[in-house]
Amino acid sequence: MHAVILAGGKGVRLRPYTTALPKPLVPIGDQHAILEIVMRQLVAAGFESCTLAIGHLGHIIRAYVGDGSQWGIDVSYTTEETPLGTMGPLLTMLDTLPEHFLVMNGDVLTDLAYGDVLKQHIDAEAPLTIATYARKVNIDFGVLTTEQGRVTEFREKPSMDYHVSMGVYGLSKTTLTRYTPGKPLGFDDLVLDLLDAGTPPQAYEFNGYWLDIGRPDDYDRANADFRENRDLLLRGA
Repeated sequence: MHAVILAGGKGVRLRPYTTALPKPLVPIGDQHAILEIVMRQLVAAGFESCTLAIGHLGHIIRAYVGDGSQWGIDVSYTTEETPLGTMGPLLTMLDTLPEHFLVMNGDVLTDLAYGDVLKQHIDAEAPLTIATYARKVNIDFGVLTTEQGRVTEFREKPSMDYHVSMGVYGLSKTTLTRYTPGKPLGFDDLVLDLLDAGTPPQAYEFNGYWLDIGRPDDYDRANADFRENRDLLLRGA
């Protein structure tokens, strides 16, 4: 099994922590980098190789990860010279990838079963599989529905339930062959194109632990959570 880890972003929302370090190398808990946790999880899930898509401060990631032998995984690299979106970097490396592979952001803290995501993707013969997480948003206002200047519905402080992308995907090469390497391709572009074509993505619904480390308060929570959930997050790693 092969994984592609997207680690080329600038981590602007996580400054000042990312002023000198790329976001995937920001330490969590007892000095494990986020990327190290991900690598160890992938190995425990049965992945033998991965490609790191790097850009901003990529030389530091190369120096830290090396060839991956310290964790027992074969690591290769591709460099993003200009921003290509979430899926754009994959187009430049298609020739080196297997038919089915895992794609994930390099800043995700979760106990998701990565190998099972890829297996379900292959079994479903889906063009794209998206790991999803249930969220609830509480609205602190009375919500009105209006038509032609009249109130037709009222809900007092309702909550909204929805599913979000976890930043982990199962993907197949054939899904990307219609796109041009070197041009930007966002995750949103790919999903909308698949919906328009009548070939919708598969959802892998997950209800375990997941945290997207995007902002300083997320990072603070990740450090606290890791100390409590270390055995869960590094199970078998």
